[in-house]
Amino acid sequence: MPESGRETVLARVREALGSVRSTVDVPRDYRPRGEHSPGSAELLELLTDRLVDYKATVLRCAADAVAATVASAVPAGARFVVPPGLPAEWVPPGAVTDPGDLTPYDLDAFDGVLTGCTVAAAETGTIALDGSAGQGRRAISLVPDLHVCVVLADQVVQTVPELIGRLDPHRPLTLISGPSATSDIELHRVEGVHGPRTLVVVLAG
Repeated sequence: MPESGRETVLARVREALGSVRSTVDVPRDYRPRGEHSPGSAELLELLTDRLVDYKATVLRCAADAVAATVASAVPAGARFVVPPGLPAEWVPPGAVTDPGDLTPYDLDAFDGVLTGCTVAAAETGTIALDGSAGQGRRAISLVPDLHVCVVLADQVVQTVPELIGRLDPHRPLTLISGPSATSDIELHRVEGVHGPRTLVVVLAG
């Protein structure tokens, strides 16, 4: 069977590296963790500040008020898609659970998506999804125009190394830092080009 393009490229990289892979000393002198423990009040405030700076909307709530807060974030009559494994009490009325075969055209017909997350880094305002239960495949969080994402307090760490340490590199990872946005050469900001135009984060705890 002929090799795929990916296999060909990886084989050439391995050949080029040769024995270098086992002799290169990778520096690890970066700061591996912050001074605040995961879920602390300081980190929740910092994450909120970063997300708001990125033009995301942050809704703070108690741990037992996620369902009510999610309901307030979903526009009346909006058609939502949700990933399998999301807590039933969070699911908006009439939402469709992604069966796994919805095309980008199908997903574009939805007003929004609701997901959980795996971890968030407060210093960079970055939220990570890994495709596990309650997060779903990458397409459902990238195509609909509105993404409502639930972040629990104990999922919030301070630094990027701490965030990376909680991720499984073998899973499909999506890193989100605010709504999708890009700028042209004259720095005109355009939102929604390669992901949701609007990000609402329900920060619980």
